[in-house]
Amino acid sequence: MHNAPALLRDTRCRAGLTQAELAGRAGVTQPVVSRAEAPGANPQVSTLDRLLRAAGARLELSAPEVRVPDVDEGQILERLRLRPAERLASFSRSHQNVNDLVRRARRTSA
Repeated sequence: MHNAPALLRDTRCRAGLTQAELAGRAGVTQPVVSRAEAPGANPQVSTLDRLLRAAGARLELSAPEVRVPDVDEGQILERLRLRPAERLASFSRSHQNVNDLVRRARRTSA
């Protein structure tokens, strides 16, 4: 994925335009283009879109939904790497811990 300055510079160069030519097409000054292409620049989306359109491209933004798992898949993979006997021992320890917690909760609520 490009950052905004690199995207603008690459698009302008592919279009065969100088900064001054792009500025003229976009109706801005050449220093505006220079600042937008400078490393670390963070031009406004409207400015970036205007300059890209003047270079014959179109800015498209998207925000795809990211799947957030309902479970910790890392823990599942960790358990699957265990041998069956290790899984059983781990389950037994977890079961015992839950039983201990239940006993303590009953004592404190009484």
